[in-house]
Amino acid sequence: MISSYQPHKKPSTDVAMQTLILQVRAEFPFSLPEAQICAGKCVGCPKKLLEIADTELSDWESKLAHGETPLLGDITRLGKLCKNIRRGLVRNELIQ
Repeated sequence: MISSYQPHKKPSTDVAMQTLILQVRAEFPFSLPEAQICAGKCVGCPKKLLEIADTELSDWESKLAHGETPLLGDITRLGKLCKNIRRGLVRNELIQ
């Protein structure tokens, strides 16, 4: 009997980058007013952290829209940056 098992196909790098961008945009509190971002605990500057994340995400959204294909290293770098920013947002009690 021949097996019909098909291994999972990995997503293309542009799909992986789009997925990462969507996940970060869903989790980070980009829509919070500045007064609320800066009202509580301030370990590092959460406003600047969100600005950095938004700039990087917007840059990649634009590149993807213009047909640029990210490399695996680009996805890794953006993921690492967002992970570090997330840690700062948790320290500032903006996300859990």
